[in-house]
Amino acid sequence: MERLSDSERGELWDRWEAGESQRLISRRLGRSPSTIRTQLVSSGWKRPVAVGEWCSVRLSLVDREEISRGLACDESLRSIARRLGRSPSTVSREVKINGGHLKYRATVAYRASRRRAKRPKPMKLAECPRLCKAVEEKLGSWWSPGQISRWLIRAYPDDEEMRVSHETIYQSLFVQGRGALRKELWRSLRTGRAIRRPQGRPKSTKGRIRDMVMISERPAEIEDRAVPGHWEGDLIIGKHKSAIGTLVERQTRYVMLFRVPKGNRAEDVRIALTDTIKKLPEHLWQSLTWDQGTEMAQHAKFTVDTGIQVYFCDPKSPWQRGSNENTNGLLRQYFPKGTDLSRHTQDDLDQAAYSLNTRPRQTLGDMTPSDKLAQVLQ
Repeated sequence: MERLSDSERGELWDRWEAGESQRLISRRLGRSPSTIRTQLVSSGWKRPVAVGEWCSVRLSLVDREEISRGLACDESLRSIARRLGRSPSTVSREVKINGGHLKYRATVAYRASRRRAKRPKPMKLAECPRLCKAVEEKLGSWWSPGQISRWLIRAYPDDEEMRVSHETIYQSLFVQGRGALRKELWRSLRTGRAIRRPQGRPKSTKGRIRDMVMISERPAEIEDRAVPGHWEGDLIIGKHKSAIGTLVERQTRYVMLFRVPKGNRAEDVRIALTDTIKKLPEHLWQSLTWDQGTEMAQHAKFTVDTGIQVYFCDPKSPWQRGSNENTNGLLRQYFPKGTDLSRHTQDDLDQAAYSLNTRPRQTLGDMTPSDKLAQVLQ
């Protein structure tokens, strides 16, 4: 099939920018939907700058010739700008980006500006294989784009080429036609989705537990994370009523995981939780905040046995256990929804916790939870 003519491409972009669908455009032009889609994707879904087009607000070749002549006569940039009817900053930026006072040449600057104006621009990850490889390796280790972006600055402090924003990484994974990374790497993202979309399901209301101490009664020192030893807990649920217990220390974000027998009975959860807290020093266990799940129905006996006060969140308020909710989301990379969690051994859980505890966290100034906990224990 012949390529789209210039007039057809112009009409395509006019209709696309007016909000028409790809299928409607294909019918109007008498072309197949795949042809229209190919044209849109190859241009990054934006109208490309045609060779003959040039915006009137940009400096023309004549303007650049005047700048070059003014520089040759040692004329000031402000004087040149007044003569052209331009802002002094526009002329200053034009000279600086094209070699400075001594090396500025009108024709060279004009060609460079046309080259920079071409769209779509190549992705930085596509132009730098070394950077692309580093990003892919970290995504393969389930690092988030934000963690990777900050890590590159620390790992290559003097190498400006090894810089990429988290948004660029997301675009390479999500935006069609701009992918420089391997397609399957979107599976390494915490959400496990290949597209961006809003999400959020209200947490189901659980049965009420007797003698609950609500989070509103929790001391201020717990709320502001001033001292270590205050934890948040929950269960992540799998197939056939299987579950894994998750614990996160509020100050250090240190993670501990424990197995729960199928059925999630309150007694089983209490016993498993009691055994888990023995792995760390007593002074690191001051309180525990949980949601209103019936698995904590024996919270009073747990408090008597361990001396750890249990606080309960308000219904449908997972944000009150924000650290634990965030961690549970990360854990779904290791223990996907809809799978039987009972098949994982305690060694599997310890390995997943170790992976999270050695991963840098932005909220800790890019320290790892393990390093932060070691700092607290000193």
